[in-house]
Amino acid sequence: MNIRYYTETDTLHIEFRDSPVAETRDLDENTLLDIDDDGNICAITVEQASTQAGIPRFSCEQAAA
Repeated sequence: MNIRYYTETDTLHIEFRDSPVAETRDLDENTLLDIDDDGNICAITVEQASTQAGIPRFSCEQAAA
């Protein structure tokens, strides 16, 4: 998984898998969902991330299964 925040455009991009994107869906006016041919989520893009997702405050945890 790769997480990138672009300060110049206030865009957050979370890539779950490096697969060719077959379709991009608009979830709302600020959120895009990229899906591969098998229906798997490849990535999520959040525009205006500072207000939509609380960026630049960010933390990551790995939880035990």
